[in-house]
Formats: sequence, C-alpha cells, structure tokens
Amino acid sequence: MAAGNSNYWEDLRKQARQLENELDLKLVSFSKLCTSYNGATTRDGRRDRYSSDTTPLLNGSSQDRMFETMAVEIEQLLAKLTGVNDKMAEYTSSPGVTSLNAALMHTLQRHRDILQDYTHEFNKTKANFIAIREREDLLGSVRKDIESYKSGSGINNRRTELFLKEHEHLRNSDRLIEDTISIAMATKENVTSQRGMLKSIQSKVNSLANRFPAINNLVQRINLRKRRDTLILGGVIGICTILLLLYAFH
Repeated sequence: MAAGNSNYWEDLRKQARQLENELDLKLVSFSKLCTSYNGATTRDGRRDRYSSDTTPLLNGSSQDRMFETMAVEIEQLLAKLTGVNDKMAEYTSSPGVTSLNAALMHTLQRHRDILQDYTHEFNKTKANFIAIREREDLLGSVRKDIESYKSGSGINNRRTELFLKEHEHLRNSDRLIEDTISIAMATKENVTSQRGMLKSIQSKVNSLANRFPAINNLVQRINLRKRRDTLILGGVIGICTILLLLYAFH
C-alpha cells in the first residue's frame, strides 16, 4: 500500500515538473513576443519611422492572434498544474503518509511557489502586452487623423479656416458683451451707493429737524415766504404782461 502511494506521489511530481518545464518554455516565448511588439510596427503592419532597426517578422494582427493563442495555452497549463498541486495536497493529507508529511509538505510548497511565480509572470507579461497594444492603437488612430487632415482638399481647409475665424469673431463678441455687462453692473453699484448716501443725508437732516423744532419752524416760514414772494412776483409779471398787450393793440 505504501509503495502504491509512493508511486502515485512520484507520478504527480513528474506531471508537475513536466508542466512546469512546458510553462517555462511557453513563458519565455510569450515574453519574447510581447517584447518584439513594443512599438516596432504599427497596427497595419507598416514600420514606424521612430522604431529601432530590428523589425519583427510578424505584423500587428499576426502578433495579436499569436498572443491570444499562447495566452490560452498558458492558461490551460496553469490550470493543469493547479489541478496537480491540488491532488498532491490531497495526498499529503491522507492518513497513510503521516510519517513523511513534513518532507511532502516541503515539496508541495515548492511546487506551489513555482506555480505562483509562473502565474504572476504570466499576468504581468499579459498586462504589459495589452498596455502596449492599446498605446499603439491610440498612436495609430492619431496618425490616421493627422494624415486625413493633411490629405483633405483645399475647400475643406478653407471651410475650416472660415469656421475658425467665425469662431474667433464670436468669442470677441462674447468678450465685448461681458465687458459691457461688467461696466453696467459697476455703474449700478455706484448709483446704488450714491442713493444710499443721499438717503443717509436726508435721514440726518430730518433727525436734526425733529430735534430742533425752532429750526423746523424757521425753515417752514422761509418756505412760506418764498411761496408768497413767488406768487407776488408772478402776479406782477402777469399784470405787466396784460398791460403791455393792451398797449400794443391800442
């Protein structure tokens, strides 16, 4: 029974080592693929003039397909290796191997560490490749927009210039309107301030008049005398005017 269990453990270790070797080779190739993609070609396969002299043999679309294929293969290998590690963990917890449990647990932990390292390396390389591809897509889109703008007809360019000039005129008009509104608001504030000052002066004068009745009576008498003088002067002017008209007609 012990021999059978030992053979089972050795089979699991062989499977784990074989999967680890395959993963190691796949990850090396996967890393080279992602490195060769780094800005060497554009999305349509043309060479970028700012890239180095080393050009990969595959264009962007071919690299994308190979990336997807290799990523699926590595994920499958990682899943298989995870399954083997789970079986090894089940074996170490079985009642018949308690005497060798420490050594088995050490071996299992080493395989788990290797699996964790491979998983981390795969995720990191995959994330870097996706980031590089997104950057290349963005740069390619910007280049296409620039080329489309440069290759536009003279009429389109003329229209664009007219639109820009019209836009500038509208901005100037908005600026003038804003300046006019600012001046009007400042004038309103000044008028409001002056109105407040006049009200304050009037209230002070009324307060003085209420405090000093004699002054108030004097002011009223002065006003009455002014009205009387005005009436007298008006009557004299009226009589003189009538006399002049009578004299002129006779």
